[in-house]
Amino acid sequence: MSVLTAEQRRRRELVEGGIRLAAPVLNLVLAAGERVSRIVEPDDPEYYPPRAGDIEPPPAPERKPRVSE
Repeated sequence: MSVLTAEQRRRRELVEGGIRLAAPVLNLVLAAGERVSRIVEPDDPEYYPPRAGDIEPPPAPERKPRVSE
């Protein structure tokens, strides 16, 4: 990776500062959206919780060989 110029460092610090300022507001928006979605549809039949990374996925179903006609 090359060395950043003074302008690039200043720009990066400016962008990172903006992200730091916006992060709490965005977290509140996400939390409010989650609450609203639970109120509107408390039981979501299509929801599948994410798997933990340390759990092995289930084995693939066995495939039956095709019979050629």
